[in-house]
Amino acid sequence: MADVEQNAAVPDGSSNGSDAVNGTAGRFVSSAEGTALAYGSLLLMALLPIFFGALRSVGCSKSKNASDMPETITSRDAARFPIIASCTLFGLYLFFKIFSQEYINLLLSMYFFVLGILALSHTMSPFMCRVFPAQLPNKQYQLLFTQGSGESKEEIVNYEFDTQAGCVSAEKDSHWIANNLFGLAFALNGVELLHLNTVSTGCILLGGLFVYDVFWVFGTNVMVTVAKSFEAPIKLVFPQDLLEKGLGASNFAMLGLGDIVIPGIFIALLLRFDVSLKKNTRTYFYTSFLAYIFGLGLTIFVMHTFKHAQPALLYLVPACVGFPVLLALFKGELTEMFSYESSDEVLPHTPRLTHFPTVSGSPASLANSMQSFDLSTPGRRRHTPSDM
Repeated sequence: MADVEQNAAVPDGSSNGSDAVNGTAGRFVSSAEGTALAYGSLLLMALLPIFFGALRSVGCSKSKNASDMPETITSRDAARFPIIASCTLFGLYLFFKIFSQEYINLLLSMYFFVLGILALSHTMSPFMCRVFPAQLPNKQYQLLFTQGSGESKEEIVNYEFDTQAGCVSAEKDSHWIANNLFGLAFALNGVELLHLNTVSTGCILLGGLFVYDVFWVFGTNVMVTVAKSFEAPIKLVFPQDLLEKGLGASNFAMLGLGDIVIPGIFIALLLRFDVSLKKNTRTYFYTSFLAYIFGLGLTIFVMHTFKHAQPALLYLVPACVGFPVLLALFKGELTEMFSYESSDEVLPHTPRLTHFPTVSGSPASLANSMQSFDLSTPGRRRHTPSDM
């Protein structure tokens, strides 16, 4: 999942890659209202894909459609992920240092543009199918959003879609609104389709990326450099000078998609755990969701106070893991939480062979052993000669 390579919340990042922290001369200073609007918008945009992606992950785990089947992350995958992410991040850093940033961003933007179209199509198609019946003629539509007028008119968003398939094509544009549309689609699809198989796997993944995030943000300048140089939609951005400069604003606050998807798939796992308890409550989901709000809010507060990029997972991981675990300990459900396997719900009606019958002695003992196995397996019907 390439989105996770940039998961540092970066204050005051500008589109031209200028230093966001050192307060260089001539740098635009955002108003308090503009800064509050930017941070509040980032928080809201982060919550939307987590909430709706988690809800969609419940239905996704029971889907029979091959294209909607989730990708399960095992404990082995979780242990290797921080190493793979570190190698990829450092590789991108070297690429930006050696080769022209313009050409690298051009290639990567084209790649993520195609992925963004697919992500938007997958995100919008269920909604479009519900709103428009199948009998409705399939008509083509275009969503065009421009800035300015006359010869100075500039296209910001240009999407073409039909009534059945949703968004199928679009014009590439590096504007921050288009970037956020793609980024939100990536994040929602990530939370929906990436499933942790157990809570233990989630703790391994979040713990490893906790160390990864802290090291690459506080230990080096690699994370911040790549985050500000990479112009593909793998981060959400919002201008802090929107009130002063409108849609042409360029002084951005940003949040990497990894800070949304990684905690989001853990929160989605807890929602599926709530469903498995069959208590008609969503206690662990709402607890972890509120914990995410607290952790991201704390990240923004510290970032704004110290004027330095912060590893958001430093605050998100303890909150998103700690609060649900403490709640489970208080309710006496800690064992159930850590023994729950999300993969059990992919095929919930499939009988599982939990033990093999022990066979010894004569053929009669074999028949008796198989008979006991038939009777002990839930949902399994024993065949008798009268059934033949």
